[in-house]
Amino acid sequence: MGIRGIAAGLATVLLSAAAPASAEIVSRSETAFTLSFERTVAASPEAVLEAVGHPERWWSSDHTYSGDAANIRVDLRPGGCWCEALPGGGVKHGEAIMIWPDRNMVRFDAPFGPLQGIGADAVLTMSWAPVEGQATRRLRWTFVVSGTGSGAMAEPVHAVMEEQFGRLAAVLGPPE
Repeated sequence: MGIRGIAAGLATVLLSAAAPASAEIVSRSETAFTLSFERTVAASPEAVLEAVGHPERWWSSDHTYSGDAANIRVDLRPGGCWCEALPGGGVKHGEAIMIWPDRNMVRFDAPFGPLQGIGADAVLTMSWAPVEGQATRRLRWTFVVSGTGSGAMAEPVHAVMEEQFGRLAAVLGPPE
């Protein structure tokens, strides 16, 4: 096995360790779907919010328009842009609609990627509630999408969002 094979094997192990404890398509119809992801992480509330505000550190470059997650920025304030710089322009992936650190929650109006192309509405809620009696957080994402034909996109969107959730959870660290 060469270096590439070893690197690919290591990447697979690391990503599977970062996989959500729970990831599912909660509901789906022809015109809507809801995704849910959960995992326990070992991070303070401040560390979670800080990480959420820096998707360039955890979002996969494979799921960007520019090919480089370093071009993504999130402005964590109501009306703030989840944007990606492109040569000579950019794309607005989403907009912060709720930033509530005291409730361990942020919410984005975020019709990522192909969802924009079909005019879908999409809301991503991220929360990180404390686990009672432990120094860990229960990281949760709920992604609610509606729009003509969106139900047919549930599986591919689920796969992409599951990967991003897992990458954020890996940055935050597993429970000790």
